[in-house]
Parts: sequence; structure tokens; C-alpha cells
Amino acid sequence: MSTNAHAGHHTHAGHADTATQPAHAGHQDNHAGHGTDTDGHAAHQHHGRHAAPEHTPVDEHAGHGDAHAGHAAGAPGGLLVTQDGYTLDLETTIAEPGGIDFRFRILGPDGTAVTEFDPIHDRELHLIVARRELTGFWHVHPVREADGTWVIRLDLPEAGAYRVFTDIAPRALGRTITLGADLAIAGHYAPQPVPVVDRTTEVDGYEVTVDGELRTEGDLLTLTVRKDGVPVTDLQPYLAAFGHLVILRAGDLAYVHVHPTGEPGDGITPAGPEITFHTAVPGPGTYRLFLDFQHGDVVRTAAFTLTAGVAAPQHAHHH
Repeated sequence: MSTNAHAGHHTHAGHADTATQPAHAGHQDNHAGHGTDTDGHAAHQHHGRHAAPEHTPVDEHAGHGDAHAGHAAGAPGGLLVTQDGYTLDLETTIAEPGGIDFRFRILGPDGTAVTEFDPIHDRELHLIVARRELTGFWHVHPVREADGTWVIRLDLPEAGAYRVFTDIAPRALGRTITLGADLAIAGHYAPQPVPVVDRTTEVDGYEVTVDGELRTEGDLLTLTVRKDGVPVTDLQPYLAAFGHLVILRAGDLAYVHVHPTGEPGDGITPAGPEITFHTAVPGPGTYRLFLDFQHGDVVRTAAFTLTAGVAAPQHAHHH
């Protein structure tokens, strides 16, 4: 019998041993793994030296999220190992549960490892790891070695089927793409259902609610952060934004990564309690939403399940 009886209350718990390690200025943003313990706390290792935004023009307009969601072919991101000539080449595709040194390369059109990237929100590469059932989520930042190999220490404590995503903007390509590939953690596992739809979630004493609908034609989602019932009005910038939202579709893990409207320091965007995202999803279905936000020098992840229906037709057809 699984201990995860309350599927709607996954808190993406971290591991206690990461909470006691001191923050440092290194680039291994090894945010703690969010497992599926219902009583755990997301104990991110926080590396607070990257809070100051370094503006990159490609990121600073509100419609930036659309660049992730809608690619030239109209397909959502993250479904392909190879796209536009770039390939996600995993050195690690099968591993044992626990800590692993996860290594991979991004291969360019000429088949060699790419080393020239434009930053996306303060990083050359964002690595997202998710369980296929969407009950676990990690957003980390590997280090690139001189030969183009990316390395990160991952702690994936449970056997299961995982998907990894890389958000990149290869300099030669000139825009952002998301590549995805499978990762298997060996062992017997019982697949979990996707957590039930719930517009409120709790993580580390923070209550986060989501308002708005997921629509294929796009709509505003507003996430509101409270702590002990009190609205949080001093959210800290994390990777040049007050929040990062990754949305994954159950069934194929189609990937949407959106950044909020407005930006820290623009003089008009409040630091909470509300974070607003313009979000378009690639079709009807069940989606799992993961919001990274920073407060009290700790990055936490709030997760929700929402459904999107079939879009209403724009025009009636008369025969």
C-alpha cells in the first residue's frame, strides 16, 4: 500500500540533509529534490548570490513565455530529443535510486557539443526533472565543463520513470527551445495517479492559491502566496523574476515554461502576494503546475493540478 494516500497533497518534499548545508556562491543550484512525502518540507539548497537580475533583452518582454510554448512547427516544447538541429545527448539514461552525477551534452547541427548559449533568466541552461506521473519535480542548474558536458548532482530517491527537460537558447539559433529525454531510475515502483485537481496547495507553511483557467487560446493565471494566512508582499527575485511557472501535460509531458508579467525593479510590479502569468496550453487535458518562488532566502515549489477543456470555437459555421 502506498503511503501517498492523499494524492492531492504532494508537497514535493525535500530531504532533510540538504536543509543544513550552508548556502554558497557556486553555480550548482542543487535545489533539493521534491519527492512525494506528504509531510516533508521542500528544503532547497539556496544559493543566494544570483538574485540580482542581469537583463537580457530576449527575456524582458511580457510575452517571453510564448517563445517557450509555441515553436515554429506549432508543437509544444519538450517532446523531442532533437529539434532545429540541436540534440539532448544524455550520458546517464539509467541510474540507481539515490544521488547520481548526472551528465549530458547539447549537440549542435554539426554533431559537436555546443558551448555558446545566450542566458535565459540568469542561466545558460535550466534543467527540469519530473516524474512521469508528475508527483516529483526538480528545477536545477548544472555546471558546464570546458568540453561542453553539463554536470549536476541529482538526488532521485525513488525508482520510476522520469523525464528531463533543458531550456536553452543556443547562440547560433537565436531563440529558446526546450529539448526532452527519458531517464529511468531502476527498481520496482508502483505508478501513482496524477494528484487530484486542487487550486490550493501548502508548502513549508506557505499557502498558494491559483485563480484563472488554462486555455489553449491563452489566459491569465494569478497565483497568490500567503504565509500563516497573511499575504506575502516581500517575495524575493529568483532568477530575475518573482516566480517561475512550469506546466506539464499528463500523458505526454508537453512542456510550457512561462515567466510572470512585469519584472522585479520595474517600479510597477509588486513583490506579491499575487504573481500573474499569461499562459497558453497546447490543448485539452490534465496539467500539473509547478511554481518556484523565493521568500526568506529559500526557494520553494508549489504544485497544482488543473484541467483544460476544449476551446470554444471562435466563429459559428453556417452551412
